Amino acid sequence: MMRTRPGTSGSDTAEPLEWVVFPAHADEDPGRELIGGKAWSLWRMNQLGLRVPPSFVVTTRACTAYFDQDKSLPDGLVDELRTGIRALEAELGRTFGGTERPLLVSVRSGAAVSMPGMMDTILNLGINDDIERALAVETRMPEFAAEVNRRFHAFYGQLVLGCFEELGDLPDTAAVRAAISEETTGTVPTDPWAQLEAAVGAVFASSRTRRAMAYREHHGIPHDLGTAVTVQAMVFGNADDRSGTGVLFSRNPLSGSPEVYGEYLPCGQGEDVVSGKVSPLPLDMLAERSPTIHAELIEAADLLDREGRDAQDIEFTVECGTLYLLQSRPAKRTARAAVRIALELVDEGVIDIGEALARVTPDQLRAVLRPVVASGATDGATALASGSSASPGVATGLAVATPEEAEQVPGSILVRRTTSPEDVHGMIAAAAVVTELGGSTSHAAVVSRALDTPCVVGCDGALEKLVGKVVTVDASAGVVYAGELPTVAVDENDDPDLVRILAWAAERSPITVVPTTGEAPEPLLDVTADPELDPETVPPIPEGTASVHGPCFGTPEGLRAALAAGVHTLVADPALPVLLTALNLKETS
Repeated sequence: MMRTRPGTSGSDTAEPLEWVVFPAHADEDPGRELIGGKAWSLWRMNQLGLRVPPSFVVTTRACTAYFDQDKSLPDGLVDELRTGIRALEAELGRTFGGTERPLLVSVRSGAAVSMPGMMDTILNLGINDDIERALAVETRMPEFAAEVNRRFHAFYGQLVLGCFEELGDLPDTAAVRAAISEETTGTVPTDPWAQLEAAVGAVFASSRTRRAMAYREHHGIPHDLGTAVTVQAMVFGNADDRSGTGVLFSRNPLSGSPEVYGEYLPCGQGEDVVSGKVSPLPLDMLAERSPTIHAELIEAADLLDREGRDAQDIEFTVECGTLYLLQSRPAKRTARAAVRIALELVDEGVIDIGEALARVTPDQLRAVLRPVVASGATDGATALASGSSASPGVATGLAVATPEEAEQVPGSILVRRTTSPEDVHGMIAAAAVVTELGGSTSHAAVVSRALDTPCVVGCDGALEKLVGKVVTVDASAGVVYAGELPTVAVDENDDPDLVRILAWAAERSPITVVPTTGEAPEPLLDVTADPELDPETVPPIPEGTASVHGPCFGTPEGLRAALAAGVHTLVADPALPVLLTALNLKETS
């Protein structure tokens, strides 16, 4: 791993770096735990010969030290940031803080475990008014240079100085500065080095925000992982009419089908797509505008899918007709897509049946088996709003307008203009999410898929039309209806994908599952039939019991107790989640 100062070729006489890594120069895997998933993907793409902007990484160890030292950058890190920037300058022939060929960078979070949209990213760092003028001269595009400066001030004001106002909506840099002055006592430094140091600290701090902690709590991710910080040379998707930005999935994250799926925003930056404030265009638009770049992107996606042995979520930017890849990670997907992708990968010979079963969780199977809108139920129903399906499913509840209300009202529907990381606690609590703006790669879409929460995006006027009403969100169809619509259960035996998974799981599971309409071996312990027993609590299991029945036995604790008592048959509907839970116990025992 490259942890010496660049230009030394890693020689024994090189001075080692404690906090900074140069992943592009690492011959061996630098490890996600050290450099985070985002930087690890840059290392991987470099190894595959794909075009990525140069970068260096401040490690997760530095994040740990930052909190250990009362939120101060650890000793030596400031000097190592300068070492990293000098390496980027040498590689690109640009100067950080210079007025000839200025170097601007992004400062991006990246935890070892993917947490999309939970921590902060600051773009266009290194600019001030003098550098704006230099950039205008270099590019011959003063409007572009002014926009770069405005966007940076907005990022810095909100993410470093803590402004609550939506600074990104203000028209120019002067307006952003005025808003910052009205709300805080801080100012945006004109010194790019001061900008960089403060930004690194702010990204570290974002790993302990309410939203990040809520996400980790929900997904069972340890709180002490921290985040790495990737400092990367900027590429601009808003540079000219040959530029743009987008997100590509190597497989459809909604259905799991093997075709690419994505969106493209001409003349925009990545945060425009993720924020959902702008609705991007289908990826086919890139094929029409720039068929060569589209072909290069599809080829890269296929390579990353094959090498990663899984569906990939790829962020990319096109700057002045040149494609750059910014990140590739395993795609967040719906439960339905998780099942289909696992089956496809088995059929393609990429993974075996055992790995496929390990990739599909019991909770995902429960989500696939959730009720759907009954046939004919929408006939005559009042459709209040419609948009694009971002995460399928059905939910009925009271539509509310804030994440706080979503936490307070069980089963509510969270309706927002767009969502941001600050809404995550409400998204976790909500039964469904609806947004007025955004596309299928927006923050609302990606987080909802990770949560397996029904989500519809791009519903124009949804706040006015829905809030305060009981509605049914049919996210599979992308429609929101007035009132409660009837639903029907899904039978695992009627779904070809689930039938295959069921057969594999039944063959390998340490327990047999029979339906409630079937016959189980006697003696049977049925906690649902004994009024003295709590069906949710695992009771003592009498010696010689052959079968058990009750919701408590579908849990890991209940299954563990049943297996320990020599029970090998469980009565349950549906069977799949129980079989997968039992398989997981077998693999971990």
